[in-house]
Amino acid sequence: MTRALWLALVIAAVAVAVLAYMPSQLGPYPLGLMIGIMSYVVLATAWAMFSGPTRYISLATVAFFGLGAYTVAVLGDYLPYPLVLACAGLVGLVVALIVGVFTLRLAGVYFVVFTFGLTELIRQVVTWYEVNVTRTLGRYIFLDITTEQIYWQLLGLAVITIGIAFWVRRSRIGLALRVIGDDEVVAAHSGINIPATKIALFGVSSMIMALAGAIQSPRWTYIEPSIVFNPTISFLTVIMALLGGANRLWGPLLGAVPLFLLFEWLSAHFPNHYSIILGLLFIAIVFALPNGVLAFGEGLWQRLRRREAHS
Repeated sequence: MTRALWLALVIAAVAVAVLAYMPSQLGPYPLGLMIGIMSYVVLATAWAMFSGPTRYISLATVAFFGLGAYTVAVLGDYLPYPLVLACAGLVGLVVALIVGVFTLRLAGVYFVVFTFGLTELIRQVVTWYEVNVTRTLGRYIFLDITTEQIYWQLLGLAVITIGIAFWVRRSRIGLALRVIGDDEVVAAHSGINIPATKIALFGVSSMIMALAGAIQSPRWTYIEPSIVFNPTISFLTVIMALLGGANRLWGPLLGAVPLFLLFEWLSAHFPNHYSIILGLLFIAIVFALPNGVLAFGEGLWQRLRRREAHS
């Protein structure tokens, strides 16, 4: 390991230690904000892990998030909590593998439309089952899980997710994903197993999203399809990843923190215009910062250095 990598690991360890200590110094509202930030750091990083290199824009984030939450609601009274979380991750993984086998041959706008439709399909199926089979629309979650424990679990999941993303970027599968994103024809002629590579990363990404929903679900106490399958979660995840830079390791984190705080402020002060502002911001990011803040900053720095060199 290089000296720079060791330094980065030390800084990251100190940052995690500080973040882990913060709940003891925060009140209920700031702690709630930290939980929201950690949740979106996980979701945006997991989304970028697959969609960043492949350039497959997925709007199915909330589908797996909601499945994880409902798994806890269904199994929470019957199984130990760690096993419930394992089942939630497994549900997300299995659904992603099944969906991936049949749909990852799609590309471009067709994949975007399908993933958005998948979320609506799962929401309607869950709603139909709850109303017609269980004879109730929502479920209560009574688990002895404190707000601080939810925060620590999300912090741990965020560290694991960033670690997986770091490994993927430096591994052969990460290189294969980047080749697939650049040109699938070249990837096929290079001997890359395109379907298996895409399905594997899509499965890992979806499993992490399901775990994020499962961990956060006890905080709500009561859940129903309109809460955990809210499409706004998918759109916010995409915007955060794109703002920071979906192809950068720290991009989703840098996008999630300021945008979550901004969205919280907007929803509190402009509740009737929140969706409009969200759409305008999405359009602005796509046009003004298509490669993210980090790429924009690197490009600006390089232009300044070239200008100094010529002067």
